[in-house]
Amino acid sequence: MDDHPLLREGLAAIINNQPDMVLVAQAANAQEALQQYREHQPDVTLMDLRLPDKSGIDAMIAVRAEFPEARVIMLTTFEGDVEIQRALEAGARGYMLKSMPPKELVEVIRQVHAGKKRIPSQLAARLRNI
Repeated sequence: MDDHPLLREGLAAIINNQPDMVLVAQAANAQEALQQYREHQPDVTLMDLRLPDKSGIDAMIAVRAEFPEARVIMLTTFEGDVEIQRALEAGARGYMLKSMPPKELVEVIRQVHAGKKRIPSQLAARLRNI
């Protein structure tokens, strides 16, 4: 779920090019994200940290309130420690930067789908120092 159409289309192309992945829905804001989640209940959700109507963390909290097993990966350009910590405490299974190479992005999706948590090593190192 991302509010930038170009990024959503790019992510869709990357995901749909994977033989083991299918994109089932897209949303431009938190309200749409919750509606799409209710309708499709995807295995893994990519959620932008900053959506136009509320934070992606708050949108994830709303999804997980109804679907506690939801696997959500936060996706952002921002590397702020407070947001990472808050997202993980709220139940995010992963945290990825939009600057990640596509190969790494799909690997994170696979790992989260398999039940693992995934945070980029540069962010994990920063969290250890908090």
